[in-house]
Amino acid sequence: MCRAFCLSRLSCKVAEGGRGLKRVVSVSLGSSRRDHTARAVLFGEDMEVSRRGCDGDLERAIALVAELDGHVDAIGLGGLDVYLFIRGERYVISDGMRLMQAASRSPVTDGSACKRHLEPAAVRWLAAHGPFPLDGAKVLMVSALDRFGMAEALTEAGCAMTYGDLMFATGVPYPIHSLDELAEIARKMAREMVKLPIHMIYSVGVSQEASPEARFPEAYRDADVIAGDFLFIRRFLPPDGLDGKAVLTNTTTAADRELLRTLGVRYLITTSPVLEGRTFGNNVMEAALCAALNKVPEKLTEGDFGEALRAADYRPAVIDLASGEQGG
Repeated sequence: MCRAFCLSRLSCKVAEGGRGLKRVVSVSLGSSRRDHTARAVLFGEDMEVSRRGCDGDLERAIALVAELDGHVDAIGLGGLDVYLFIRGERYVISDGMRLMQAASRSPVTDGSACKRHLEPAAVRWLAAHGPFPLDGAKVLMVSALDRFGMAEALTEAGCAMTYGDLMFATGVPYPIHSLDELAEIARKMAREMVKLPIHMIYSVGVSQEASPEARFPEAYRDADVIAGDFLFIRRFLPPDGLDGKAVLTNTTTAADRELLRTLGVRYLITTSPVLEGRTFGNNVMEAALCAALNKVPEKLTEGDFGEALRAADYRPAVIDLASGEQGG
């Protein structure tokens, strides 16, 4: 299998030896306590994948991106987005662009292209092969603004959707249930959000480690599936009422999985693989594809993603937290 998209338990293996090893580093505005390094075969290439948190310090992150530029095969940007895509429209976050422009030689990715291709593919796989039916399932997306592709795919799968962008981002008690209404509100929010300092948009640095503070706990308790960015999900987790539920997300650590298990969550579904104890973000997987194909992110095509997904018979990682077994 050529350039396999190794994102499942069956196809992802630990890299052996160092010949031809490629290096991918995620520079994150998140806490350095979540740093991790793993070796794996991704897209048919031996890779060392690492995360380096900058504890919310944007200038430190810019300096680190500049330091890594030209010395690694690709750089991912974690803890933020540069681009938001809403039904074909692209919005550019100012602080994210500052980070991206700190490098001129190594490709720099924010994971937005991966979100548009990988996450909908994960939803489609779950709809066809998952451990519970998606059609008719009640899904809470704590934030859909940064994952519009996932929101569209869940709607197409027949889920009864609640989009919590206004509820959890602003505290306004207004659940959104229509994808068209979500798109209209998301566009309006995006126009203003992209101008804000990054710490006003995302949870960065030590704030990622704060104890959850329940907000609109009834929305969590009423859902069958809770979806979206894990740090945003975690930030507002209620202390109870999660028995038997599923969480569909991306970046998690062993500690995150234990927290969900103690709260009674049954299934954790991650759209990228568990590598040596944690899952890496979309920015890392997109950077790995750039490194494997020797392309800058602007040159990645829908065909590149489609070929990679088909080559690996892509599926998300499904972890039964009650038994500890992983499928997918």
